[in-house]
Amino acid sequence: MLFDQETHDKLITFRHELHQFPEVSGQEQKTSARVLSFLEYYSPDEIIQDLGGHGLAAVFNGLEKGPTVLVRCELDGLPIQETNDIPYQSKIPGKGHLCGHDGHMVMVAGLAPLLTRTRPTKGRVVLLFQPAEETGAGAKAVIEAPAFTDIKPDYAFSLHNLPGQPLHEVGLKSGPFNCASQGLWITLEGKTSHASHPENGKSPATAMCELVTKLAELPNLSELSNDFSLVTVVHARLGEEAFGISPGFAKVMVTLRSQTDDIMTILRERSEVLISAIAQRHQLKITFGYEDIFAASVNHPAATDILKQAFNDESITQTEMSTPMRWSEDFGQFGRVSKSAMFTLGSGTNQPQLHNPDFDFPDELIETGTQIFYRVIRNVLGPRN
Repeated sequence: MLFDQETHDKLITFRHELHQFPEVSGQEQKTSARVLSFLEYYSPDEIIQDLGGHGLAAVFNGLEKGPTVLVRCELDGLPIQETNDIPYQSKIPGKGHLCGHDGHMVMVAGLAPLLTRTRPTKGRVVLLFQPAEETGAGAKAVIEAPAFTDIKPDYAFSLHNLPGQPLHEVGLKSGPFNCASQGLWITLEGKTSHASHPENGKSPATAMCELVTKLAELPNLSELSNDFSLVTVVHARLGEEAFGISPGFAKVMVTLRSQTDDIMTILRERSEVLISAIAQRHQLKITFGYEDIFAASVNHPAATDILKQAFNDESITQTEMSTPMRWSEDFGQFGRVSKSAMFTLGSGTNQPQLHNPDFDFPDELIETGTQIFYRVIRNVLGPRN
């Protein structure tokens, strides 16, 4: 076993505690405080707080100079009501750790007792607990924080549990690993009128229907069709719930998704050309903007090889992924400042999917995740035994 029984039990108890008190993106103050309390027991050489919001980093120095290895996890939960009937069910109405970030936190926190017991031969390890992953804002805010300059890593690693993949099995590929995505909102303004005389107003109904249809068809354009891209309509609203009013307002929200940032740039450009053309043709005032912006997460070849070696050394069953994950991850931001790589860790073939109200992170994955990260650290920084 990687941990003695006392530490093993402590980690599971900690995971259950985090699960009961989820906080959504940007509001992770109490979660960060719980992590801080756990880490302080193991006396890291430095603890940095308030990174990019409520982010937290613990630094463990090696015995001599060398590279910096950062291991990152996420602090935030989701605005979803949990439906599990478990002793440690969420106590916060309408919020739940239904993506497994509670488990990810404990995997990374589990490195603290190991690093306290055996410091790296060289370099240093940074355990990063990042805020606001679910909105795509957290990683960028952490990297832009002045304090991050002092812990800027040479290598950065992370994982995400993956339902549908066999328990303890890992998935990995070099290059694009998670898709880029952006939330695009559009408002169309015309003029209301009495429903009996719609000709006296300017309804955006036809334009809205055209937008919904045409935006979803953009990935079929020749310049986009050779690479994966997707436009998903997530919301559409027209006027008010009143039978006497011909509407004068509409709103459409779509998620743009692509395998690379370059394709995302094209997708945005084509979306904006289409939106403007439809608005002009129907003589409507238009506004649009973007939220929840995620860059593509791209695994660096050198960091990917380090992970592969760790899997082999620990006899972890691995699958070579042929395509990137469709969902997005703001871990891609760390690839802009370091050699970074992310992998998936199977959370079971019968596990409810991420963001389902009945998802619960499997406790038996804690040791597996920590074991992989610890092997990565030892292979890069020593000691190798």
